[in-house]
Amino acid sequence: MRGLVNKLEQASGLDRIGDRLQRVVQGALRGQRIRDLLHGVWLGHPLHPAMVQVPVGAWISAAVLDALPGQRRAATTLIGLGTVSALPSAVAGLNDWAALSRDQRRIGLVHASANVIGLTCYAASLAARRNGRYDLGRALAYLGLSAASGGAYLGGHLAYKQGAQVSQSISELHRVRDGWQPLGELSSLPQRQLVTRQIDDDVSVIVYRYGDEVTVMLERCPHESGPLGEGQVQEIDGHDCVVCPWHGSTFRLTSGGEVVHGPAANDQVTLPTRVVDGRLEARLP
Repeated sequence: MRGLVNKLEQASGLDRIGDRLQRVVQGALRGQRIRDLLHGVWLGHPLHPAMVQVPVGAWISAAVLDALPGQRRAATTLIGLGTVSALPSAVAGLNDWAALSRDQRRIGLVHASANVIGLTCYAASLAARRNGRYDLGRALAYLGLSAASGGAYLGGHLAYKQGAQVSQSISELHRVRDGWQPLGELSSLPQRQLVTRQIDDDVSVIVYRYGDEVTVMLERCPHESGPLGEGQVQEIDGHDCVVCPWHGSTFRLTSGGEVVHGPAANDQVTLPTRVVDGRLEARLP
């Protein structure tokens, strides 16, 4: 299985389909508010993994009930619930998928295809049950669960091996030593401009001064490791924000790194600061 999945990561032949589908998804989901809603910006982490708990839970429960006598009605109800709830989950997943890198989109495309097969089997199972063909409906449901389980495996590969929609900047935080770390003279920092500095010689942070306040934020964007130090500063809803130059994820510079726009759904890490004898210092949260 590992070898097959690794080959899928390198299957450039999938790009032809994936690139077209990406354009379709991006064209259909144009509004920033809609994309942010589906990314889970308001929730503080990706929405899709939370939403899939409903269809997965319903389908697994239905599989158990299908194996027990006298539970046909309950199993059919759960399959209906899982089938209906899978649709908005899929929309949220497609929204996340369209903002991934190409190798991630290859796995995501097969992940989505497996789930479409599973969803089709469950819809057919529901129709068979409603027509009194319960044995056929049960067989289709188990087939659908098999396909959805394969899709879930690929989803785990996306998240845990390829880091899709997982904060890419948190590993930088773990490389910072304990204690206060120097970042230079406060007087050398320009007002309301991004400055990139190093902590421990190899961890990049952006430093942003506004009045007497200073924000120190990890430079790697949590979405796909984009260089926030090369981003633009924009004022949004009264807050100065940095916009990632790669995919447009936006974070507040004056309010603890809160995510404002996706595709990132996680807040960016900011470090506590202090000024000692005119020198700026930062430490781990």
